[in-house]
Amino acid sequence: MLFGFDKQNAEAGRWRIAESTLLGMSLIGGSLGAYAARAVFRHKTRKMPFSRSLHQIAVGQGLTAMITAGWLLG
Repeated sequence: MLFGFDKQNAEAGRWRIAESTLLGMSLIGGSLGAYAARAVFRHKTRKMPFSRSLHQIAVGQGLTAMITAGWLLG
């Protein structure tokens, strides 16, 4: 939802949501939603520093999920 709101504001030349806020929301569990929103709204897709940070968050969340699953099953 934040990506759509930010895209709309960007097109209208209004106040924007900080990238740190978008990444922070991704960090607390919304990385899949962030990837989906980027595809739907075609927003923040060419910003390499942002993309790199989002990829790092997603990899970290994936590793955390795998470690947690291994711990719970082991």
